Amino acid sequence: MNDTNYHDSIVNPILLPLNKGLGDFEQPLVTAAVKDLRWNLLREEVSLPSAVLYEERLQHNLAWMQQFVTEYGVKLAPHGKTTMAPALFARQLAGGAWGITLATAHQTRVAYEHGVRRVIMANQLVGKQNMVIVSHLLTDPSFEFCCLVDSAAGVDLLGSFFKARNQTLHVLLELGSDGGRTGVRDAEQQTAVLEAIAHWKGHIVLAGVELYEGVLEEEADIRQFLQRAVTCLGDIAKSGQLGERAALRPVILTGAGSAWYDVVAEEFSKADIGLPLDVILRPGCYLTHDVGVYRASQEQIQTRNPVARQMRTSLLPALQLWAYVQSRPEPGKAIIALGKRDAAFDAGLPQPAKHYRPGTSKPGATPSHWKLTGMMDQHAYMEIAAGDDIKVGDMVAFDISHPCLTFDKWRQIAVVNAEFDVIDVVHTFF
Repeated sequence: MNDTNYHDSIVNPILLPLNKGLGDFEQPLVTAAVKDLRWNLLREEVSLPSAVLYEERLQHNLAWMQQFVTEYGVKLAPHGKTTMAPALFARQLAGGAWGITLATAHQTRVAYEHGVRRVIMANQLVGKQNMVIVSHLLTDPSFEFCCLVDSAAGVDLLGSFFKARNQTLHVLLELGSDGGRTGVRDAEQQTAVLEAIAHWKGHIVLAGVELYEGVLEEEADIRQFLQRAVTCLGDIAKSGQLGERAALRPVILTGAGSAWYDVVAEEFSKADIGLPLDVILRPGCYLTHDVGVYRASQEQIQTRNPVARQMRTSLLPALQLWAYVQSRPEPGKAIIALGKRDAAFDAGLPQPAKHYRPGTSKPGATPSHWKLTGMMDQHAYMEIAAGDDIKVGDMVAFDISHPCLTFDKWRQIAVVNAEFDVIDVVHTFF
């Protein structure tokens, strides 16, 4: 093959794994040159299947959510586990986010090594090596970090470790609900946790209160849960147990996944504990949105929330998967070169959205009767009508439901503009 073909087919970073280990994070990711290569998705200069982000929609969603939280006077720490893409973290921070939420020590390290300096780890910090990772990051005085606690046993493990290292760890009291996951259930458990924190004074500092409302299904139950958190934080403030935190920086009250963030904003923005307070929302899926579970949730938000209604726009799906038609084995069936290795399928199968035949002018909408009926590892079954104009080699773009489990299948994701030019490549670190 000639040099041009070799460059196009081999050097394309969308096709190649990064092969970066933990020790390589110090080297910045250079994607500026991608735009200069002038690849175009519709000219078949990207290997399919491929996940694709739409630049204009990303910008819209960033601005939309930042405007929403600003209207409520609260702050945003989007959950980074959704994308695990430092380039997208940087966009969110540049757009006004207070910090980034993460779920594990490993994820926290990835974010730190790519410049994130304020993290809520919305999870328990358990295990020696996980504590070692956080301890190392805390040697940087510019790094702000807090994690969750819901038991005296967990607090004691943390206290023993960080006292031995003469370090201070900020923690959030996690509230939970019966039948849910982690979090204290009752006053007795809460008292035990607070007493354990007091025992490790100077090494374990109570930073505030946290919850995750997404384990509940009914709005009335969620509002009651949120009000419990506000009352709890107020009582703790009156007791003086937040003095160490308040002397350093504002106390934290935080919640909100991607489905009920409006209700959390309404309830938490009313909180007044007599101390400087940061109310922080943590939705992660708003950046790319979807056409499944989160579109349904957003439609409910647009209906019930006055701020969302007044904004007159909504979040837009910014992530699609493009793949080829690779077989027409039966009149009413097309086999797509896309499978479970490429797309989330836990909250519904991908939905056909655009159809493009290479060499034509632009993609068109897919017929409403086209739908996936099943997926294997690398194949998807698409139901069509016998006379539909669809051929082997055609390209089909699919909308997805649940972006979290699509992002984690890709190491590189192309970012395209309105003309489908590849203007950047986003790298993920799962």
